[in-house]
Amino acid sequence: MAAYSTVAVTIGLVAARPRIGTAGRLNPALAAFGGVLALAALGAVRAGAVAAAAADLWRPFVAIAAIMIMADAAIAVGLLDWAAARIERGARTAPALLARVFALGAATATALNNDAAILLLTPLVVALARRRFPGRPELVVPLAFSVFLAAGVAALPVSNPMNMVVAEFADIGFNEYAAQMAPVACAVWLIGFAALRWWFRSQLVAVPAPGDRTPVRATRAQRRLAALLVGALGAYSVVAAAGGPVWTVALAGAAGALALSRRATGRSTVEAVARAVSWETLAFLACVVVLALGLQQVGLVDRLGAHYAQTGLAGVGVTSAVGSALLNNHPMAYMNMLALEASAHGHAGVLAALIGGDLGPRLLPMGSLAGLLWLDALRRQGVHVPLRTFVAVGAVATVPALAVGLALLAAM
Repeated sequence: MAAYSTVAVTIGLVAARPRIGTAGRLNPALAAFGGVLALAALGAVRAGAVAAAAADLWRPFVAIAAIMIMADAAIAVGLLDWAAARIERGARTAPALLARVFALGAATATALNNDAAILLLTPLVVALARRRFPGRPELVVPLAFSVFLAAGVAALPVSNPMNMVVAEFADIGFNEYAAQMAPVACAVWLIGFAALRWWFRSQLVAVPAPGDRTPVRATRAQRRLAALLVGALGAYSVVAAAGGPVWTVALAGAAGALALSRRATGRSTVEAVARAVSWETLAFLACVVVLALGLQQVGLVDRLGAHYAQTGLAGVGVTSAVGSALLNNHPMAYMNMLALEASAHGHAGVLAALIGGDLGPRLLPMGSLAGLLWLDALRRQGVHVPLRTFVAVGAVATVPALAVGLALLAAM
């Protein structure tokens, strides 16, 4: 019981991020680390289990860090600014602008990862909305939601740090994952955009202010980085088909991105890596894995596994979605990872759990760290999204997407 309470308090602290005096809000990694220490004191964390997990999972953590470096390079060379400018100049109506922003969010989430798409694009989109719709602040929220919902189901394992870790643990190869999850992701994107377009239909009748029609040309550095990202996406599949380690592709991509970033900013390699990699995020992910191991030790994971043994893929996906919305998708994902390790559902069960884990956080803000940071980023720019709006838009976009996504997976 003490272990359960410890994890509940830890998740609460991660979601609430309370202010600590003049130090600001509590860092999620520190909250998770505190939970790990508490579980260790209770004897719920074994050093051997942690060492075994580290031996299995260091590769996706290297890949996650490498993708962070590529995302930072996209900022350094202005690639995302260029893409946003192209979108702004090409869209003549509000629905067209919404569609283009959604497409940019989906592409960024796939090439980099969902967290990068949400956190990097949200400020750009808020500024874009205010330029094109002056005096119409209600248009900011639909465009911001288009970034948030475009993250969706990770089409590739590299598109979501959580999915990458789980896929590595479950021994799901890059191409196997992509063959089943890419169609699901496309269906979820279509449903999410349709739901967004319908929900905000009254706001989207607004006419954008005339924008600058001057063609925007990409710089040499921007073209090279775009080619590098596209090349990396192709190389993931080729290397995986050849039986090679996919994480080495991410590492090579990071090396190329560092070279381009260094030319654009003049920063040294060490400085660029220190700036680009979110060490706090990596620490948070590692601590949450350890928390899941602790819950396995005290029997909660076994209970979850017993529940999954008595239900089908739909039950796995729905349980994962609800658990992710209520608990936070990271601890839920890693509990699913352990609960389904010896499941009769096989890889399909793991993928169903990931679909639920990717979509469930749309239902409640506490469901994901990215969602909380998205709301915080909007708040800092004077944009308030009421809880009622978050839940309503999330439900309209998520419930049908979850049903269709799980049905597609079951049909494969």
